[in-house]
Amino acid sequence: MRILVCALTILSAVAAQKDTHYAPGHDGMVHLFEWKWNDIAVECERFLGPHGFGGVQVSPIQENVIVPNRPWWERYQPISYIWHTRSGTPQEFKDMVRRCNNVNVRIFVDVVFNHMTGNHQDAKGTGGSTANTFNFSYPAVPYTHADFHYPPCPINNYNDEFNVRYCELSGLHDLNQSKEHVREKIVNFLNEVIDAGVAGIRVDAAKHMWPHDLKVIFSRLKNLNTDHGYPAGTRPYIVQEVIDYGSNEAVKKYEYNSFGAVTEFTYGMKISNALRGGDQIRWFRNWGEEWGMLPSKDALVFIDNHDTQRGNSAILNYKSAKLYKMAVAFMLAHPYGVPRIMSSFAFDNFDASPPQDASGNLLSPIINSDLTCGNGWVCEHRWRQIYNMVHFRNAVNQTNVGFWWDNGWNQAAFCRGNRGFFAINNDSNDLKQNLFTCLRPGTYCDVISGSVENNKCTGKVVKVGQDSRAYIEILKHEEDGVLAIHELAKLKD
Repeated sequence: MRILVCALTILSAVAAQKDTHYAPGHDGMVHLFEWKWNDIAVECERFLGPHGFGGVQVSPIQENVIVPNRPWWERYQPISYIWHTRSGTPQEFKDMVRRCNNVNVRIFVDVVFNHMTGNHQDAKGTGGSTANTFNFSYPAVPYTHADFHYPPCPINNYNDEFNVRYCELSGLHDLNQSKEHVREKIVNFLNEVIDAGVAGIRVDAAKHMWPHDLKVIFSRLKNLNTDHGYPAGTRPYIVQEVIDYGSNEAVKKYEYNSFGAVTEFTYGMKISNALRGGDQIRWFRNWGEEWGMLPSKDALVFIDNHDTQRGNSAILNYKSAKLYKMAVAFMLAHPYGVPRIMSSFAFDNFDASPPQDASGNLLSPIINSDLTCGNGWVCEHRWRQIYNMVHFRNAVNQTNVGFWWDNGWNQAAFCRGNRGFFAINNDSNDLKQNLFTCLRPGTYCDVISGSVENNKCTGKVVKVGQDSRAYIEILKHEEDGVLAIHELAKLKD
């Protein structure tokens, strides 16, 4: 009996580590990449909370080495675990978490503990810490060469799991998480973040750490802070970055999903491929695990992330606006996985820094009259087609896909229970069909082309008849290739 109880306790804890802890009526995560903590707090209050977003993934909180020209990737080269970056101070971080939680928006921190920096002459951090990187000396932690996989070796064979998990990723000094001193420093850092009121963590480069070491580290994490409204005994959400496109590499995503959620990289790749004509939308009828993806409860899904939007030309990003909006809309309309929306800054090359002044200080986004961003920020989460689909997702939560229709090629539609209806046209022809919507009779506003304002539609109007059928039209030359209606976008009689 005791063994059974222990086993059930472990399973319960693992399941909890896959729960995002979103507040009721909120769903969808947005990655506010490189935003300052004060700006995130304001965005939670003025936009994310009111529009029903579930949470924010923030950039790494720990001090990083300063790199000339300030490329975005310097944030992924820790020099200490001090909470001082270009995004702000420890107090500003804690204030942001409190303010976002107060409006029911959870915070998820991108944490980096696979490695420290690469080699840098006169290495200095954003908080003033220094390191002798050539000697593997990081006194602000402190770490010495005894805490790393030493002597160093490069990752050069992804068919060898030892090489992938023991050697250095892009020259970044690889920590040895089997060392008790290293585990202690990592656990203390993560527990301080949990104490601050976050809902969970995104673990960078989890693929390059041994699963059994991660299990030990995660088992030592505190429960979420009840002072921020979390029930007693609530485990932090853990999502691990494991890049696995289904190739024959040695390290697989399925080695990690037994003790936390995992990033599902094939998701954005397959949707991007289909919308670019490499596959047919009709095959999305069985979208999810049957496509070689993780179980839905285990998967964090996304179209692009901060790496792939720069380094993978096969992945859609904000620069292909129509197709990108279609891809994100489909992601938010479909129940598979935990969706994360990318919110970018504009870039023209891989190393481009976030918007900054002449002294290297991050600039704040400017909010335009149409709710979009300026000052170098793209802010896809503020595009109407995307934030209105967050409302759609909240309206149809806990329902399944039903009454799938397609034209045998690249036009498709489906219901979400009896609360919502979604249609997509990636064909060379117009979509003009009378389709079953599953919705109650009445007049609905398409939330892609517009919104509901003063009981009127600012975009397309969809009239659902007594038989729950409606005429659905998506013309090939239109700005948007999708249409979505839901019960909360129904006009009052």
